[in-house]
Amino acid sequence: MISIPYKAKQFSVFTIKLLIVIGAFYFIYQKISTDPNLNWEDSKKFILKKTSLTELIIILLFSFFNRFIEILKWQNLVASFKKINLKQATEQVLVALTLGVFTPYGIGEYVGKTMFYKKNKAKNIILLNLLCNGIQMVVVVVFGGIGFFILGHTKLGISIFGIISVIIFVVYLVRKLKMNFLGIFFNSNHPISKQIHSKNIALGTTRFLILAHQYYYLFVVYDIHLPYITLLFTISVVYLLANSLPSFQLFDFAIKGSVAMYFFGELGINQWIVVFMSTLMWVLNIVLPVIIGSYFVLKFKSKSH
Repeated sequence: MISIPYKAKQFSVFTIKLLIVIGAFYFIYQKISTDPNLNWEDSKKFILKKTSLTELIIILLFSFFNRFIEILKWQNLVASFKKINLKQATEQVLVALTLGVFTPYGIGEYVGKTMFYKKNKAKNIILLNLLCNGIQMVVVVVFGGIGFFILGHTKLGISIFGIISVIIFVVYLVRKLKMNFLGIFFNSNHPISKQIHSKNIALGTTRFLILAHQYYYLFVVYDIHLPYITLLFTISVVYLLANSLPSFQLFDFAIKGSVAMYFFGELGINQWIVVFMSTLMWVLNIVLPVIIGSYFVLKFKSKSH
């Protein structure tokens, strides 16, 4: 009598995991096969013609370190209440990424990470994920705001830094008034140390610089030679505006691609090259990790921590 419901439960869990993986691959296939802007035959020829083996390895290393830094960020934040090893952090980040591709702003990512912990830790994990993603957004806003000044969009730059100043002032007031917002989520036994916050900021900044320089390196590889500062901060502006728009992670490249076409178009860069590189960045930094994450989804087992 007991074995039947247990087997039924195991089958249901396996079916859900399989549907998640099939769904991820279906959405990826649909986007790649139906987008009229993506000519994969031309793209393949272009890559083979323009990219040497050494350059391809360097491009892939950028993607590896981008995701590796994200894994280190998560490992660092979880250390506020529990030590996890690199393998555990990798599994949690990639499973969460795979679940997040279906949802606006990657909401599924929050659900994915909570599955690895007891229910009473759910609020902690959600907040840690907010801190993990939040610092990334702050870094993008800072670099993007500077980018607006560099590119001559002074009013937008002033507006962005005005918003940043207000946020900093509010945070300062909250600290002065000793309003422990984190206490809503955390037990006093599990505070987040300054060391963990500082490391989170450093890793978040490093990750953004890796992504931006991967984009920059693609421009260099594909014979787009513009001043380093101009390209770097145009990339920063593109990331800022693209990340400000609600979207599914799966269609992230379409949002970034459309924004990129406008700003890089102002620099005289061919639109096909812009679409191609935005798509390539998406494949390298979203599709490949999701493929690996699908393996971890299939072997996932709920754990007690």
